[in-house]
Amino acid sequence: MSGKIGNIELEQVLPQEIEKRSFEIITEELKGRTFPKDQDAIIKRVIHTSADFDYADNLCFSKDAVSIAKAAIMHGACIVTDTQMAKSGINKKSLARYGGEVFCFMSDEDVALEAKRKKVTRATISMEKAASLKKDLIIAVGNAPTALVKLYELMKEGKIEPKLIIGVPVGFVNVVQAKELIMTAGVPYIVARGRKGGSNVAAAICNALLYQINNERS
Repeated sequence: MSGKIGNIELEQVLPQEIEKRSFEIITEELKGRTFPKDQDAIIKRVIHTSADFDYADNLCFSKDAVSIAKAAIMHGACIVTDTQMAKSGINKKSLARYGGEVFCFMSDEDVALEAKRKKVTRATISMEKAASLKKDLIIAVGNAPTALVKLYELMKEGKIEPKLIIGVPVGFVNVVQAKELIMTAGVPYIVARGRKGGSNVAAAICNALLYQINNERS
């Protein structure tokens, strides 16, 4: 069903059907392209969030990354993000159902002071703070490549072992290199290769994992 406003033809969709229709359009525009079953919903949700079909090629998954991440969430893993925007976009109610919560330390006063003292980014110090948590963690980075670089260093020092790293920072300075570094770290990852990414993409991947779990358990 469609309608016209002025000279513009609009598709008439009920509010509760908008997301469903969006995913139908995504599937249509992928023109029969398919993905591994566990990755399909994640890739399509990122495309839905960004309206960018490049993610069909850019999203890279380590072996069993999705199943490992879902198992961690169901056993109470928490999520640490590098932006308040990503934190606000993650479905915290769904995560809490399994005992997890979302952390972002970027606005913490102690993080700001320590970053200034060491002359490093707050994202770097945030990863150090994450390493002090006595919890299973999924790290979702959508903005700061320095967070990924510090994570790599902390992992090599044996100070942190995330269940999954979502490496999707956006930008130009050290973004590509930081993502490639994480893909050599030997931990499960979902990485958006190249310059593209963002806090919205990080949150979308977290939510796609949560929705998969919810659908499988319903």
